[in-house]
Amino acid sequence: MEFWVLFGTFGFLLLIGMPVAFCLGISSFATVVYLGLPPMIVFQRLNSGVSVFALMAIPFFIFAGELMVRGDIARRLVALAGAAVGHMRGGLGQVNIAASVMFGGISGSAAADASAIGGLMIPQMKERGYGVDYAVNVTVVSSIIALLIPPSHNMIIYSISAGGRISIADLFTAGIIPGLLLALSLMSAAWWVAKRRGYPTEAFPGWGAVGFLFANAIPGLMLIGIIFFGVRSGVFTASESSCIAAVYALLVTVLAYRTMTLDNFVASTMAAVRTTAMVLLVIGCAASFGWLMALLKVPAEMVALLRGVSDNPIVILLLINVILLFLGTFMDMSPLIVITTPIFLPVAAAYGVDPVHFGVILILNLGIGLCTPPVGSVLFVGCAVGRITVWEAVKTIWPFYGAAFAALLLVTYIPALSLWLPSLFR
Repeated sequence: MEFWVLFGTFGFLLLIGMPVAFCLGISSFATVVYLGLPPMIVFQRLNSGVSVFALMAIPFFIFAGELMVRGDIARRLVALAGAAVGHMRGGLGQVNIAASVMFGGISGSAAADASAIGGLMIPQMKERGYGVDYAVNVTVVSSIIALLIPPSHNMIIYSISAGGRISIADLFTAGIIPGLLLALSLMSAAWWVAKRRGYPTEAFPGWGAVGFLFANAIPGLMLIGIIFFGVRSGVFTASESSCIAAVYALLVTVLAYRTMTLDNFVASTMAAVRTTAMVLLVIGCAASFGWLMALLKVPAEMVALLRGVSDNPIVILLLINVILLFLGTFMDMSPLIVITTPIFLPVAAAYGVDPVHFGVILILNLGIGLCTPPVGSVLFVGCAVGRITVWEAVKTIWPFYGAAFAALLLVTYIPALSLWLPSLFR
């Protein structure tokens, strides 16, 4: 009965439109009261859920990303991507994806990527004869590349949800090849759709122009190297690297590019505070929810249930992916990471799946959920920027969903895509 109180209350509150953090907190409170435990436990677990030192990295990475968004970094990366790949079929679509790869390595946020890159690329694509649905679809699905390429704060949330036993440096490293694989899959889909619709290519400006734009973008691109190699080499921790990223982003936008105004700095700070508050509230409430699931032995029951379905790891991983894809259609990413990691990580481990590999599967899977209705936050951002309805975008987004699903299956069943690069640093 306790199980139904916990999940029934959560499901009901979610259906009536209550914010996810409150759904998690209230359902946890109701279950604790039903069990006859002191209600203060919910608040103690919430406090312990956010009182984790590694979480310090999240607000600073978010702040660094906001500074980069408002400091003209995105425009320089788009210009570099345009010079490098704009001559391919569906040139501006390819530029959009390539820019997401570079910007994702700076922001670590899919929503920030969709807003910044979409704000620059969607109007240009519309002006040059591209369908607005195509522009929005490319922007939305390519933005989830940012979730895989470091610095992804969702990787940090996964590590903490797994008990803090998984190396953040390994997770950062493991996401690089899958992120690039996703980019290549999406570029193939963009090429195919562009060819069918007869979209134009852009003129290649020459290697001299590419070199000039690359040199112009180096101060921003260096942030990727500072974060990755600093954490990977052990010079500083993920939390320390986030502080360095924020300071570096401020110095680049103020001193190198001279694009950061006082108004933009204040706006960046306020946006980072709002985003951090939302993320940490969700993490804290999800920690209470997760503690109750452990108390009710939900993970153990899930292991037993899936073992009863099949002993084949291929089937089990497929079932986990299907369940996660379904959950991702109506819940946001951060709470799902905190809730589902304690449930499905033991199942995956029981079938010999490496925790780092499973983390990449989880992040990519839930990232796709950000692009699917009815609660696809990144899909909403892209549609708002492109000024079209979600229905108009979803009608033609299927080739890009197919590319993302293909990348997910490859990442799921070829562990070396995630584990080879981390193994080189051990």
